[in-house]
Amino acid sequence: MKIDDMDAFVAVIRCQSTNLAAEALQLTQPAITRRVQNFEQDLGATLLDRNTKPLRPTPMGLRVYEQCKAILREIDSLRELVANDGAPSGTLRLGVPQTLGDVILLDALAQLRETYPQLRTQVTSGWGSSLIARMENGELDAAAALFPPGKIFPEGIASQSVARMPLRVVAAKGSASKRSFKLKDCYTRGWVLNPDGCGFRAGLQRALSEQGLSLTINLETFGTELQLGLVATGQGLGLVPEPLLEGSRHRDALEVVNVSDFKPQVDLWLFHPRYLGNLQEPVELFGEIAGNRLKAE
Repeated sequence: MKIDDMDAFVAVIRCQSTNLAAEALQLTQPAITRRVQNFEQDLGATLLDRNTKPLRPTPMGLRVYEQCKAILREIDSLRELVANDGAPSGTLRLGVPQTLGDVILLDALAQLRETYPQLRTQVTSGWGSSLIARMENGELDAAAALFPPGKIFPEGIASQSVARMPLRVVAAKGSASKRSFKLKDCYTRGWVLNPDGCGFRAGLQRALSEQGLSLTINLETFGTELQLGLVATGQGLGLVPEPLLEGSRHRDALEVVNVSDFKPQVDLWLFHPRYLGNLQEPVELFGEIAGNRLKAE
């Protein structure tokens, strides 16, 4: 029984696709299929129901999958034991949401390159939930993303909050006629937000739904600076972490709207697989830089 065959089987179950598992492990689809077949032959059991799409494990396959995850975690722990003494090298695969990329990446990548000259970095952008999924599939070594305080991460992923900040509702300067509003007083003005899938947007929609109010989207677009620029020209209300607002070039053209019944907070979370080997120090440095960068905004 080979570890590579076990790893391929686990990847297929996680990805529910041999093609996606091949991408995650940087192998060809036939290689993944062959490894899974070898694993089944070694165990003398059928582990996948090949009549379903997406692929699903058989009842025995599901039990084997859970056991394989535990075995692979122990193998990672063993590799960690012998890898920590070496200088960080190879590739560090990082994930960040587009919301934060412009703020934290320039400093983080420069300091990582200076501190660990033998280490190469690759960066992937995506929503926080997609970064978690990619980490579970073995495609990322670490990620920083915005989630609510108290976020629970999947088993096998270590996490820590490195910064906490309020989310601010903003409007064009001079357009807020009162010192304080409630959501029902201002929601009809509409919003300039990220496309669907954004945690900020989902939190706002939940708060509105709890009051029987609807979410009106005037414009949806990626990029915090673009959104704030559109809000500054009167295109609607915006929702932005306070550090990004204070560091924006549009700050003087915006004002914070005090919404008394909507005061969300968000944490910057650093998360990674529990066993990182000699990548542990660079990942911790990345988290420290990201947290400090937001606190400094």
